[in-house]
Amino acid sequence: MNVLITGAAGNLGGFLARHMVGGPHVLRLLIHRTPPPPDLVGAPGVSVHTADLADPASLAGACRNVDCIVHFAGVLFAPWPERFLPTTNVTYVQNLVAAALAAGVRKFILISFPHVEGESSPEHPATDRLDGRPASVHAQTRLEAERHLFAACEGSLMTPVALRAGMIYGKGVLMIEAARWLARRRLLAVWSTPTWIHPIALPDFLSCVQAAIERDAAAGIYNVGDDQPLTLQEFLDTAAMHWGFRKPWRCPRWSFYVAASCCEAFAAMLGTASPLTRDFIRIGMASYTCDTSRIKRELLFRLAFPTLQEGLALL
Repeated sequence: MNVLITGAAGNLGGFLARHMVGGPHVLRLLIHRTPPPPDLVGAPGVSVHTADLADPASLAGACRNVDCIVHFAGVLFAPWPERFLPTTNVTYVQNLVAAALAAGVRKFILISFPHVEGESSPEHPATDRLDGRPASVHAQTRLEAERHLFAACEGSLMTPVALRAGMIYGKGVLMIEAARWLARRRLLAVWSTPTWIHPIALPDFLSCVQAAIERDAAAGIYNVGDDQPLTLQEFLDTAAMHWGFRKPWRCPRWSFYVAASCCEAFAAMLGTASPLTRDFIRIGMASYTCDTSRIKRELLFRLAFPTLQEGLALL
């Protein structure tokens, strides 16, 4: 198959490309300004295509002769995300979906997250709904992108897939490395109110994406998580102790919004990335777990790392 990976210069897109390089598929890495990782440039079966998701005309060539698109591209660490997310999370997806349909792409996989259904818990896990009411702009715009994808594919030959992944952990994953950096310096903190999360080990996530690419019957919404959701506080405590550091500080919830406001203000003034935003804190404080039964039936019958305890070595 010819597989187009957007956001290939980023974190998870680069991981997927490395996971699949050397396999039976031809990979086309879509980039904008940032070049892809050096180890992928010139690798067998890998080509690099430059395009701009804001420019629909530039996407026609990127999608030509492509069988499947995996869409990762987005913006994360930038101030005032409520100003740009409607464009980067929705308009860019609309542009890419239109180009894919015009080029006759057979499958479009959108990487999403279970937060789009709003708050969920082990008693009421996220499923495959498209009528959620999430509080964060990150989740609201990703949900709008999902809705557009499924509506646009109705009556077409392109199969839509949304992979809603929980917290992806593993060496090299940006959020995990940020937590490690903070923990080493005794700066890692978390609020005390228990917040449910549903982790998934990086190798299992990548295997799930590859299965969604390769299995013709894969279609619709899949929640990607391991067998044992836990709280964010438990996850960070376990990770810190595994790294040999102290557990994170417990701080009041309001203090994180203050810190995020300061980060956004300084980043906006200096024109730099913002490691924290208020909307990022908002989505981080939303509990979520998901019903993963469908991936086990159709995509990944057995997880290599079914719980965090089995995956600790990946941290």
